Amino acid sequence: MDVKLNFINHSNDANHSSVVIFQKNVVTDFDELAVAWVVIQNCGQGDNHPFTYPMSMAVGASDSYGNFTPHLDAQFGQAFHMVLNPSGDSLEFAGPATSMREVQVANHLARGAINVGIYKAGKLLATKNSIAPQQKAAFSFKPTIWIGAVSQVEEGEVMNSAILSDINTEISLLGIASADIVMTGGGVGPQAQPFSFNLENVVMA
Repeated sequence: MDVKLNFINHSNDANHSSVVIFQKNVVTDFDELAVAWVVIQNCGQGDNHPFTYPMSMAVGASDSYGNFTPHLDAQFGQAFHMVLNPSGDSLEFAGPATSMREVQVANHLARGAINVGIYKAGKLLATKNSIAPQQKAAFSFKPTIWIGAVSQVEEGEVMNSAILSDINTEISLLGIASADIVMTGGGVGPQAQPFSFNLENVVMA
C-alpha cells in the first residue's frame, strides 16, 4: 500500500531552503552516494507539499551507446539482465534474484558498461554506474526515508558526501498509511535552531 505523506513547513527559515527526500541503497560495501529522489522548493512558512511514497518500483538501464531502456516493474527478489538481442541491447527479466531482499541487474553484454537505475513514482531513486560485462548491480532499501534541508540540490542528482553528511533524519514508514512531516527550527541569529522533522497525524495501515 502506498504511503501518503504531506510535508508542512512550520520552520523559521527565510533562506528558501530546499528539502530533499531520499533513500539509501543498503547493498553496498562503502558509503555510496544517494540520489535526490524528491526535492521540495519554495515551500513557504505555513505551506504544505503532499507527495506519495509508492510501494512499487521500476528498473531501467542505459548502455555505452547512450541508449535508455524502458522501465520494467521490479520487486525485491527479482533479477534482470542487459542482453544483446536481434534489435540491440535490451533489459529483460531474468528470474529470481540470489537474495529475496534485493533487485539485481546483471550486465550480460559482450562489451560496454551499463548504468542501472531504480525508480519510484517515475523519479530516479538510486543508481549504480559503470557496471562492466559479467558484473551486476544490487539494490535493497529499508522502509525508511531520509530528509533534510539543503541549499542547492536538483531532483534526480547524485548528492555529494558533504550534503549527505549534513542530513541525519531517518523516518520509518513501516506500517504507516499516511502522515504529516512537519519541519520546525531554522531562523537567523542566536535564537536559530537546527531544522527538525517529525511525523504528526500518523494513520497506521
